[in-house]
Amino acid sequence: MKLTDRVVNSQVQQRNAEALRKAGVVLPKFSELADPSTIDESIQRDLQRVGFDEPHPLNLFRVHWHNTRRERAFVRVPEHVVLPPSLTGVDAKIVVLLGNRFPMIRAHKVLAAYACLAPRIASGEFDLSRHRAVWPSTGNYCRGGVAVSRIVGCRGVAVLPAGMSAERFRWLEAWAKPEDIVRTPGTESNVKEIYDKCAELARDPANEIVNQFCEFGNYLVHWRCTGLALARIFETLCDAEPDLKLAGFVAASGSAGTLGAGDFLKSTHSAKIAVVEAVECPTLLMNGYGEHNIQGIGDKHVPLIHNVMNTDLVIGVSDQATDGLNAAFNTDEGCRYLACRAGVVVRRLRYLGLSSIANVLGAIKMAKHYGLGPNDVILSVATDGHELYESELKRYLQQRHNMGRMTERLAAELVGEHLQGAGTEHVLEMTERERARIFNLGYFTWVEQQGIALADFERRRSQTFWTDLHALVPVWDEMITAFNRDSGMAVAD
Repeated sequence: MKLTDRVVNSQVQQRNAEALRKAGVVLPKFSELADPSTIDESIQRDLQRVGFDEPHPLNLFRVHWHNTRRERAFVRVPEHVVLPPSLTGVDAKIVVLLGNRFPMIRAHKVLAAYACLAPRIASGEFDLSRHRAVWPSTGNYCRGGVAVSRIVGCRGVAVLPAGMSAERFRWLEAWAKPEDIVRTPGTESNVKEIYDKCAELARDPANEIVNQFCEFGNYLVHWRCTGLALARIFETLCDAEPDLKLAGFVAASGSAGTLGAGDFLKSTHSAKIAVVEAVECPTLLMNGYGEHNIQGIGDKHVPLIHNVMNTDLVIGVSDQATDGLNAAFNTDEGCRYLACRAGVVVRRLRYLGLSSIANVLGAIKMAKHYGLGPNDVILSVATDGHELYESELKRYLQQRHNMGRMTERLAAELVGEHLQGAGTEHVLEMTERERARIFNLGYFTWVEQQGIALADFERRRSQTFWTDLHALVPVWDEMITAFNRDSGMAVAD
């Protein structure tokens, strides 16, 4: 397990510093991404002239939750949606943090990609002049990795299943060379095939595998930045309604990085943590397997960076529900029905991609499972928005309904069955026995297949391991500060 906490190669570090000086790149600190108001005013001012989706060095300072689509300035409280009971069917407040406010890829995975690469650059572990950054993913993380790679001037290689949405590949084709887009067999559940391809690529020492599923930078940046962003939203809600209680945090498994925010919210607000997965591939629920189309949540393994022993619920959601609601939320007929039936500001539902809809359904099931009321809040995240799934919507209507279009009647059926009808089936309370079962399941991926030392694997069973990790964040910030000074790119005080 790579837990870099010091300069490992001073010669490489100096080469990296010189390369970023020439490229005009300043590396943001984790503390700046957690609280963008601390970013130097000159950088904030210069950002006003930089396009949101440009591969511009300053866009690294937009890799956080505090952007807005309407203005170029940062906002103190991240943009979010509070879903009304008329839509969710529960009294609890379900609040969703919006990930399509991130630059370049319109998804929050660019935050994880930066967090996994920046400490390697600043420590000299990654050589910008020699290494290729290989980004294994089911779609968004590899796009974030390619974007960050392009800014810092190294070659970025995307590894992802061939069956992911067409929009992901169109983006990659615009940002990467054809030979740097590696398609592996299968779809969302086929993470093992991604690992196999990475093992093949790793035989070349010039390829550095930046694996989000085992990179603790992924976990830590969500603990430090996403957790704080969600807490700010909750505390703002409490300003208007002081009796509110943070009942839970819900996120799909995926790489498990975002679940790090749950650890933050549990320690600060005693929130319960629920992890969502597809019932078509119930790995956590029952050691199961299968295929599904909730793109972005992975499956058939337990990520190394998942703090399983701190998880309270596992919730299964069907891809029939996410595909169906994606159609209801993003067609004129569906929007008309929702506007009349639920009084929803329907344009905001476009901010929810497939995994985001799964998170919302998980939150509804959590609220029903615990019998939560109007003073209870469940927080979640929208990893990305509908813009990445328009092709999936067309395919859904053509293949599953054989009609190629939506009707208000079909929208009513989909909302009634999958949203209003969401129940408490496929909800598993995480007893100590269930936590141990899921933790032990990870052994087969990480020890037997990926070669993690058994002692390192076992260390993760204790909460002390995870709380001790937090000390790395200020260490990395000190390294980044020193690196920027060495590159001559530090902003003058």
